[in-house]
Amino acid sequence: MSNGFFTDTTLCIGCKACEVACKQWNELPSDGYEFSGKSYDNTLQLSGTTWRHVAFVEQTMPSDDTLVDRWLMMSDVCKHCTNAGCLEACPTGAIIRNEFDDVFIQPDVCNGCGYCIPSCPFGVVDLIGHTGMAKLEGAHGSATSDGKPAGHEIQATYDVTTLMGERHDTALQHHGGVAGKCTLCYDRQKLSMTPACAKACPTESIQFGDVDELKERARARVATLQGRGVDATLYGVDETTSVGDLNAFFLLTDKPEAYNLPERPVLPSTRQPAGYAAAAVAAAALAFAGMAIFRKA
Repeated sequence: MSNGFFTDTTLCIGCKACEVACKQWNELPSDGYEFSGKSYDNTLQLSGTTWRHVAFVEQTMPSDDTLVDRWLMMSDVCKHCTNAGCLEACPTGAIIRNEFDDVFIQPDVCNGCGYCIPSCPFGVVDLIGHTGMAKLEGAHGSATSDGKPAGHEIQATYDVTTLMGERHDTALQHHGGVAGKCTLCYDRQKLSMTPACAKACPTESIQFGDVDELKERARARVATLQGRGVDATLYGVDETTSVGDLNAFFLLTDKPEAYNLPERPVLPSTRQPAGYAAAAVAAAALAFAGMAIFRKA
């Protein structure tokens, strides 16, 4: 059985409950609270420490003799592809397909090479950076906590999450420098629990379950919406691309590009034969050129 997500964007209200639940359950650090200037979106994209991202797309559409504003909202996540580019590229076997048919990164096996990052056609995978620093200084004229003399400065750097001004180590973030992405709450699934994002979603925009059952539910939903005159389509279902179907798929009401999704995702490995052929032709041309030069000499 393959478990996955069906995200119905017509039900998303942009509350970001999924983002918060994901970070809380997986003990991922904050991305900061800087004003991005891009609608209500302050995370902007998926990253090594943001495994759910709610996109806010503001559009101005012509309607009769006037313009109408509308919102598109979508909770983006790792697609857990049938043919996963990150899994193909991983040289250490850190990226596996687990018993729930989800693409999972083993942080204790990952060496941080980053090959998986350009191999993902959706730009999902990223490296987890150092999440915090702790600096201890001995005050002048006093002794430090470990008994070293006054005025001696001690500086230590840790890969930690800083929470409410206190050091907070987490199992996942302790080392940093490894690849990170959605695990589809592998630990919760092993306990027969729903992933945190789907559990927290108040409108059931994010639905979790058996992928085949979710696809049937999604097709029925599309038929209902189309009957109401809504231009609804499924993204990641019955695909003919090199990536194949997605275990985390979406119901969209606009072109994929509007949601920052590629229209036809392509695995980088599909371009390898052409690359090798071009390299062989170039090598042969250089060899013939070299032979011609030496003959003239």
